[in-house]
Amino acid sequence: MKVLIILNDPPYGTERSFNGLRLAKALSSKDAEVSVFLMADAVACAKAGQKVPQGYYNLELMVKSVSRQGEVLLCGTCMDARGLSDEEIIEGARRGTMAELAERTLAADRTLVF
Repeated sequence: MKVLIILNDPPYGTERSFNGLRLAKALSSKDAEVSVFLMADAVACAKAGQKVPQGYYNLELMVKSVSRQGEVLLCGTCMDARGLSDEEIIEGARRGTMAELAERTLAADRTLVF
């Protein structure tokens, strides 16, 4: 089964992106083919070098984990609007386009939006 998960919320301040990535990891372990597309403030989830308080979840590590088993794309327009360069994102994630999002949406058996 192909699953597309679209995240919109920032990495911290709400738990929507955290929960979306938790689901992506769980689905990957169930042999689902998972693609995650980060849009709007969610592009910051893939920023390298995140420092969080001890005991707090780290979305950088979660995105890295998902990218090892699936695909993580970031909206290029959203990256540009937030001043996030390709060099600042973690290895395993990459800049994407709306055309790629459209392709993955049409190919997905399920599309979930957080």
